Amino acid sequence: MSDHNSQADTLPEDDMPEAYVLGKRDVSAILYAVEIDDREKLIELMDPLHAADIADLLEQISGFERARLIRLYDREFDGEILSELDDSIRDEVIAILTPQVLQDAMRTLDSDDVVDIIEDLEDAQQETILGALDDGDRAAVEQALTYPEYSAGRLMQREVVMAPEHWTVGAAIDHLRATPEDDLPDQFYHIIVVDPRLHPVGNVTLGKLMRSKREVPLASLYEETFQIIPATRDEGDVAYAFNQYHLISAPVVDEDGRLIGVITIDDAMAVLDEEHEEDILRLAGVGEGSLSDRVINTTKQRLPWLAVNLVTAIAASLVIAQFEVALAQIVALAVLMPIVASMGGNAGTQSLTVAVRALATKDLTGSNVWRVIRRECLVGLINGTIFAVVMGIVGVIWFGSPALGGVIAVAMVINMVVAGLAGTGIPIVLERIGVDPALASGAFVTTVTDVVGFFAFLGLAAAVLL
Repeated sequence: MSDHNSQADTLPEDDMPEAYVLGKRDVSAILYAVEIDDREKLIELMDPLHAADIADLLEQISGFERARLIRLYDREFDGEILSELDDSIRDEVIAILTPQVLQDAMRTLDSDDVVDIIEDLEDAQQETILGALDDGDRAAVEQALTYPEYSAGRLMQREVVMAPEHWTVGAAIDHLRATPEDDLPDQFYHIIVVDPRLHPVGNVTLGKLMRSKREVPLASLYEETFQIIPATRDEGDVAYAFNQYHLISAPVVDEDGRLIGVITIDDAMAVLDEEHEEDILRLAGVGEGSLSDRVINTTKQRLPWLAVNLVTAIAASLVIAQFEVALAQIVALAVLMPIVASMGGNAGTQSLTVAVRALATKDLTGSNVWRVIRRECLVGLINGTIFAVVMGIVGVIWFGSPALGGVIAVAMVINMVVAGLAGTGIPIVLERIGVDPALASGAFVTTVTDVVGFFAFLGLAAAVLL
């Protein structure tokens, strides 16, 4: 066990830094300072807050309170707050900031954060922000904007720490010490080693650099997990590579293989989180909305999928309408009918969620698709059989009809197997034809399980009980 004591070990408990958590009382105090126009008190209350906490605060309060707070906070506004804000209110905040405050805020950000902020803005707002940047930073941002949206070229930062492949550890350290602080990224994890044509040939972690003697060549310290990212690669594939190969950072190259930027793990994981959130929201048919969206925007996002759900519900009702005679003669069918459809729908949603997630992580491929489909169908068969026995007994006890119990038992098995097939197969088919499976699978799977469930139960009932 190491006998090394860190600074935190030697500090008195009362002096140790603590994470500041924004609470309800803090929000109330901040809003009160805004209400009485007490700028000094506002700055005092906001000073301990991280940029992400300030962004959360701005998202939680009303538009009127947000405008007053920003105007009173004025020159204390930091660019990191903009990078943490939800897209839905970022435009609003930028419109409130004075040109000088906006310019000062943007100058503090790395190029990748600037690109992320301005890529969705109107041309006039883009020009305002670009005008605030130094010539070199502006050129870097404009170059990044020429790459396709959601590509590595948009995600990368242009600030790169590189070294020629013939350098030693000592030469690299001396170079870092001699470089002005403003010319280095705020955070970096590797030195990217390049050949004379600026082609990346390896990464050297800062840990290895600091542990090695000055005369050690950089070429002997290359990290094994080295991946080169083309600038045109989709950002989703970039995030997958970081997660799959446990990368910390990766160089980005142009069409000629020359180093033009770097992507770090924080940006890659942000993309991964966004894609996960997007899939969850799309599975529920609520688009990419947030709690900050206006009522009309939220309504527009949800309306199309509610309309699709209405169409599918009508399709299921048309199936029910074909068995009006059976329903009129045996009232018990109307009581038990929703159970079959509901169980199938839930089973289908389970398979659907697994399939969509597996497609997103590239775990579900052409080589294992049939094995996965067979597994889901067998799971549906086993679960369907278990619940079929339960519902068969319920049907006998409740309605005193063994035949009715048998009908619902068989219908349950059929629908659970179909649910497993549809929940896995439909996302795969949609993905093959270029449709986002997270966006459209839910409506199709629900329709299939409802239609099959009603048809199997009512059809069997009509054949056996009438």
